[in-house]
Amino acid sequence: MPFRQRHRRLPPLNALRAFEAAARHLSFSAAAEELNVTLSAVSHQIRHLEEVLGVPLFLRSPRGLRLSEEGALLLPGFTLGFDHLAEAVAKLADRKTEGVIAISMLSTFAMHWFIPRLPHFQGLHPDIDVRIATSSNPTEIDRDGFDCAIRYGKGEEWPGQSVTRLFAETLVPVCTPVLAQSLVTPADLMKVKRLHARLRRDDWALWAVAAGLISAPGFEPSAGPIFDTRSLVIQAALQGLGVAVLDPILVADHLDTGRLVRPFDVSSLQGGAYWLVCPPARAETPRLRALRSWLLEEAAGTLIL
Repeated sequence: MPFRQRHRRLPPLNALRAFEAAARHLSFSAAAEELNVTLSAVSHQIRHLEEVLGVPLFLRSPRGLRLSEEGALLLPGFTLGFDHLAEAVAKLADRKTEGVIAISMLSTFAMHWFIPRLPHFQGLHPDIDVRIATSSNPTEIDRDGFDCAIRYGKGEEWPGQSVTRLFAETLVPVCTPVLAQSLVTPADLMKVKRLHARLRRDDWALWAVAAGLISAPGFEPSAGPIFDTRSLVIQAALQGLGVAVLDPILVADHLDTGRLVRPFDVSSLQGGAYWLVCPPARAETPRLRALRSWLLEEAAGTLIL
């Protein structure tokens, strides 16, 4: 007899979800954690489903939980059905946000590189809204609801993701012109305060290696004031509180206007780079292709001093 949707009769959806999760994990407690409900709620829903169907769905033994024949017969179809439901909801979500890009990045990169260039992107793509979230902690792009992220690393830190290299990071010392007058050689840095970002405490040591300063008597690369972000380090440098070691792309405007200067020509190429990181399923959507193309164009025009 042909299946007719209008005559579809199913047990309660919550009971089906509880069974499918418990059967997949072969664990009631794991199902409860996945569904964010109590263990007793999962047990109750499965017991109710067994009563409705009139068959046992699980068998308990000293070796643990296993599916009954009836449970094993139901599981593939239930899993496929919930997968189809999830895909349908995802398609609707994508359609509702097809003109939005949610992107995660570090606050300093957002403030000093991305946002100053954002009007150009909006002029090219006025139909795409960019939503920016900043964090110093790694995020799970899919789990946390982002379409993509801009991250710093070597490109190997995000297995299973689509990654596009934007540009490498370089470190150079920067300070006010007044402070620079007292800096003739890198050794003169021992006379002034060196400014540090909390999560970038090794940057001075890395630059000191390139400058041949790391083994100088009395040079302590980690000495000096510590600030929570590189944005605060930039502000401290602008106020003449000391010398910062930064990627010049983050202070390009201040270097152009002369508010900050480079007291030495020595730079250190770190080996790391900024990357656009996307889930493969989203990487080729029109809005992500537009963002990636624009980022690569902007990166190619970024002056590494």
